[in-house]
Amino acid sequence: MNIDLPAPIAGYFAADHTRDAEALASQFAEDGVARDEGKTHKGRDEIRRWMADAWTKYACITQPFAIATAGERTVVTTHVRGDFPGSPLDLRYFFVLDGDRIAELEIKP
Repeated sequence: MNIDLPAPIAGYFAADHTRDAEALASQFAEDGVARDEGKTHKGRDEIRRWMADAWTKYACITQPFAIATAGERTVVTTHVRGDFPGSPLDLRYFFVLDGDRIAELEIKP
C-alpha cells in the first residue's frame, strides 16, 4: 500500500530502506531528537550513529502502511519484519515536523 508521506518523513523511510545513515540524519533538524528503545538521541550526529548501530545489529524491512495526525504529531504506522526478537511487529512512528525537517521522532510499539 502506498501512502502520501510529508517529504522529510518520506526521506526518512527511503534512507532507512537503503541503509543510508547520512541521508536519514539529514532529514532531521540540526538539534532534532529521536527516541527509541528507551534511549534519546540528540542532534544529527547522534541520530546518524544510532541508525548505523541499529542496522549492524538487525536486518529488517520497514513498510509504512498508515498515516494519521495526533495534535502536532504525524503518526506513521509501519509493519517491521527482520531478524530481531518479536518479528514481525507493527510500530508507530510519532514525528514532529519543523518546516522541511524532522524536529522529533518517537518510535513505539
